[in-house]
Amino acid sequence: MLRRNFLKSSSALLGGGAVAPFYAHASTGPLAPKATHHAAKAKNVIMIFLPGGCSHLDSFDPKPKLGDKEKELRSPWEIKARGKNNTLTTDLFPEISSCVDDITLIRSIHGDHNNHTAATLGMHTGSVTTPRPSLGSWVSYALGTENQNLPGHIVLAKEPPYSGSLAWDSNFLPAQHQGVQAVPSNHPIRNLATRHPKSQKHVLDLLKSLNQNHAQTRPDHDLIARQLSFQTAASMSEAAPRIFNFNNESAETKSLYGLDNKVTETFGWQCLSARRLVESGVRFVELIDVGASNNWDAHGNIEGHGPLAARIDKPIKGLLTDLKRRGMMNDTLVVWCTEFGRTPRIEGKQGRNHQSQAFTTWMAGGGVKSGYVHGATDENGRNIAEDPVHTHDFHATILHLLGLDHERLTYRHNGRDFRLTDVHGKVVSDLIA
Repeated sequence: MLRRNFLKSSSALLGGGAVAPFYAHASTGPLAPKATHHAAKAKNVIMIFLPGGCSHLDSFDPKPKLGDKEKELRSPWEIKARGKNNTLTTDLFPEISSCVDDITLIRSIHGDHNNHTAATLGMHTGSVTTPRPSLGSWVSYALGTENQNLPGHIVLAKEPPYSGSLAWDSNFLPAQHQGVQAVPSNHPIRNLATRHPKSQKHVLDLLKSLNQNHAQTRPDHDLIARQLSFQTAASMSEAAPRIFNFNNESAETKSLYGLDNKVTETFGWQCLSARRLVESGVRFVELIDVGASNNWDAHGNIEGHGPLAARIDKPIKGLLTDLKRRGMMNDTLVVWCTEFGRTPRIEGKQGRNHQSQAFTTWMAGGGVKSGYVHGATDENGRNIAEDPVHTHDFHATILHLLGLDHERLTYRHNGRDFRLTDVHGKVVSDLIA
């Protein structure tokens, strides 16, 4: 309870929770860059999350015969073979589908729950029951950040998904590893600017002195984390506005991300911000499309996926294209995922229900194979037919690409060593280039 109250109070400072501290030298402090367990293929992660459950059957794992049987729903989008390997995808995401030669499709992901909140937690924290530290927080804790003026974990989201801010919470990990929320707007990080910049340093110095005196006799990790968040806010007040200022980006680049179109400009802002953040040394950036109030849930009509896809398709291709031409794909891992898939059986007039036992994600860059399809579902996409990949395996593989052994990445809490993958997970080596 004490820590929760601390997080709420420190949220007022940045609008997103306690963040990473500022240090003059990257070699000091809890967020200084840390050594990996083994040679890393990726240095940074950009994770794209679609709340509500995007249908694999209507995107990256289409079934041409679906709908031949009674009560099955045929996809309303045309299915085409694309890329060098004639990979089947639909026209729901034509721009991303044109990049299949650059990505690894994982068609055999499965999770543990069909409930929105639980599935969101499972994809982000590895637990569908008790909230745990998020993937981004584990990465920040393990690797630190390459830019001490910015936190190691930033979430670009207009609103949270079903699990709320638990999706980027640090939980029992030190509070500075919690994600900082940035909202697509003219002032992405709320309450960051100070009203009295000239006196800010004096105020922070006084607070530091008082808190240090207090901590000498009564150590308080929450107090230390709060003090670090004050220091970070001061450094971010100068660094962050430069990141979110696109004035030095060319018109061609802005158009590439869809910033010149009302439909795509919001997610385009998120994608371009993500590139600029990892370029500036932020270790883990998550993009959350829409939120709990407006998402990819499709019980009544699967065609509702169409307008949602139109918002994000071009910006995501723009991100992949821009990373590739800048030479950043080699060490930036892009991850696209959702809560769960949708059923082949029809629900209502033209909808699909939740399905966690088989769905699709994909990765690009960061040491994964290009133009590769891993796993398969059965003829109607209901169950996994080849090479199942649990969300624990998914997380273990992401950590491995970052140079981290998921079994060694632990944190002792309440007398037990915890890890992101709990007591499960195996690295899917077939995905790795």
